[in-house]
Amino acid sequence: MQERQWITARRSELDALAKELAKQLQEVQTELDELAIAERVLNRLAEQARADAGAAAAVPVKVAGRAVLLIPHRSDAADEGAMPADYRKILAIMREADGPVQVRVVGERLGLDTSVRGKLEPLRAKMTKLADRGWLHKRPDGQFTTRP
Repeated sequence: MQERQWITARRSELDALAKELAKQLQEVQTELDELAIAERVLNRLAEQARADAGAAAAVPVKVAGRAVLLIPHRSDAADEGAMPADYRKILAIMREADGPVQVRVVGERLGLDTSVRGKLEPLRAKMTKLADRGWLHKRPDGQFTTRP
């Protein structure tokens, strides 16, 4: 009879242990799921950062064996049509403006989320590059205007 009591007691201990282990396993699985989501988000952010950095960098391209900038200097009598589409859109928006324009306004016209400063920084870099190459003028107050 004592063996039955021992079996019943042991079964009760093992049932309690099984419930505790199941609870721990569920917590571990939840954390693993959260880590997988975090990893996907970080990968997407890294891809976006690489794409933004690549778009903002002045990349010399070889044409007929000569290095040519994707965003040429305006004084070189370069054709605006040879620029990447996003730069042409910026110039078109700037030409439609009546006066000095903030980066935020151009971002809104391009459909960017202007409430997040980080979303505007790649655009600011592009506009600054256009100013550096003579296509736009950057004013001391940070606004941009078109060049005549």
